Amino acid sequence: LAASTGAANAAEPSAPAIKNVVIVPGAFVDGSGWRVVHDILIHKGYKVVVAQPRIDTLANDTEQVRELIRAQDGPVVLVGHSYGGAVITQAGNRDKVKALVYVAGVQPDVGESLSQVVGSMPSPSNDIVPTRDGHLYFDPHKFGDDFAGDLGKNRTDFMAVSQVPASTAAFGATMQVAAWHSKPSWAVVTTDDRALSPDLQRWMYQRAGSKVTEIKASHAVYISQPEAVAKVIEDAANGVR
Repeated sequence: LAASTGAANAAEPSAPAIKNVVIVPGAFVDGSGWRVVHDILIHKGYKVVVAQPRIDTLANDTEQVRELIRAQDGPVVLVGHSYGGAVITQAGNRDKVKALVYVAGVQPDVGESLSQVVGSMPSPSNDIVPTRDGHLYFDPHKFGDDFAGDLGKNRTDFMAVSQVPASTAAFGATMQVAAWHSKPSWAVVTTDDRALSPDLQRWMYQRAGSKVTEIKASHAVYISQPEAVAKVIEDAANGVR
């Protein structure tokens, strides 16, 4: 009986070192695309919360994420995609946050903005369109090819017409802090990304000393390859002891 019990216990997956995961989506999309990543993680014992940034000001989105961090019972892994990377860079400077995960996420330093960092290298596309009221959106005609080239047309057509616009103010706001200076970070480079330069991703993550995983995927890697993204988040949760 003791041997059987021991074998059964050995077969059970160990509890994650950090169980709380807060995910911050990027611009032009909402949190619904993270559904499969969420489901993978919760079935492995994680508690997952997905923010819904307004992308009106970086300060507002940062405060929203800090409220989510405060609400968690215990330490947190903070995950950011695209613009969400800028948010976690600023919001992650909290004691509860033990690890940062950048999923094709912008990773600015203190005094830098998303616009400044993205503009520092040639972009693989030029699809961000301004409006007269100070907002930005991704050209719907190019969304399928350049934002999510590894997803089906039915899905990308809907994503293109259901975008969450960003404000120029949010993209232009400079970092007051950069949490990756004091927190360990993991990062996913999307090698087929036509929305955020893979070379820029590599440069940012090398500068920060992030643990990098390269995935052959578009900017929408969290939808097209959720298992691989979930694995990086698990690595971060179990890599901090």
